[in-house]
Amino acid sequence: MAVNSAALAAPPGLLLPTPTREFEFAEADFRNLAKLAREQTGIVLAETKSNLVYSRLARRLRALGLTSFGQYWDYLQGEKGTGEIENFINSISTNHTKFFREEHHLEHLHSHVAAPFAKSVKGRGRLRIWSAGCSTGEEPYSIALVLQTTVPDIEKHDVRILATDIDTDVLAKASAAEYPASGLGDIPAKYHGDVETDDSVMVMSDRVRSLIAYRQLNLLTPWPFKGPFDAIFCRNVMIYFDNDTKTALVERFAQMLKPGGWLYIGHSETLLTVHANLQLVGRTTYRRKA
Repeated sequence: MAVNSAALAAPPGLLLPTPTREFEFAEADFRNLAKLAREQTGIVLAETKSNLVYSRLARRLRALGLTSFGQYWDYLQGEKGTGEIENFINSISTNHTKFFREEHHLEHLHSHVAAPFAKSVKGRGRLRIWSAGCSTGEEPYSIALVLQTTVPDIEKHDVRILATDIDTDVLAKASAAEYPASGLGDIPAKYHGDVETDDSVMVMSDRVRSLIAYRQLNLLTPWPFKGPFDAIFCRNVMIYFDNDTKTALVERFAQMLKPGGWLYIGHSETLLTVHANLQLVGRTTYRRKA
């Protein structure tokens, strides 16, 4: 087996031989950044994510004119580092989503939340839904499309969707409400009336956009609202947290739900323990007990 002589000559503690990387990236640098990520966001970065961390943050080093991750760590600790924390968080956050992802949740929302609300409400009814970890907006817009189509005269009622994310870059994209036209294929045809398209761009209608309020929020910090919510979507977010963080977060979600409210989590997620106030009623769907 051939041996890379450069690798043998590399200083101890480097995650990869220096010739393969633009910036020096030592094990201590990764440990420091992983610790900071956990403290700031709750995201747990295993050592197997070192290449991901490098690729995500290398652009920040270029932007700042730095030559090593050690310098970047020092920068984060200095007076100017406070402003860089937001860029750091945006860089390490994972954002993968699409319209009507895990469609069974949206079907359940239609049949168990939107349709009953439309049938029973008299006068000015109140409905609150939270998309926690909304990424670039495909999830809250999917929710809004369901509500807009299901609830007649929705503008006469007090219906709002709160959409939050820790990443300010994705929130800006979500607020713009513009997506590649290819995304229309992920949206069931019955909802196309609230989507405007041309050859390359798809835009959500104003009446759909009006249902959503976008806010930056770190789920680990105090929440500046009281609820209660009729439904909470927190899908494929908790997979990045440790068990203690997941347990605490689910408890807070349960407290934010009205009795009979719904919690939707990701397809690969489960509640770690039986929760006294939440009952599993379907695939990754929980109901707050009365």
